[in-house]
Amino acid sequence: MRLRKASRRVTQIYDRGLEAAGLTVTQYGVLGQLRRHDGIGIGALAEILIMDPTTLTRSLRPLERQGLVTMQPDRRDRRSRCLHLTAKGSAAFENAIPAWRRAQQQLEEALGGAEAAALNAALDHVIERLAD
Repeated sequence: MRLRKASRRVTQIYDRGLEAAGLTVTQYGVLGQLRRHDGIGIGALAEILIMDPTTLTRSLRPLERQGLVTMQPDRRDRRSRCLHLTAKGSAAFENAIPAWRRAQQQLEEALGGAEAAALNAALDHVIERLAD
């Protein structure tokens, strides 16, 4: 329960910081990953983000409606869809970077630099150990 509570607090910090940019921290993460992995499938992106594909699809809908992301049929398998960051999506991500950095700084200041680094290391360890 502590981990879930801490996760919600951290999400609140980032969501408040990114609000002016019109994004949530989840949307920011999705756009950032699409920037790195243009043309990725929903399942593969969900795996990278450690999300359920159905949850990711729900998160993608507003981004698609806003013209930040497009879903195109995969050329190799028409049943699959590939995700692409649009020029508008790339601009929205770039615009949000300073807000994300401010939220990151706020979090690091609240925790202290050494504690933030130790927490990141511990979380990396937990993520690795709990992988399927």
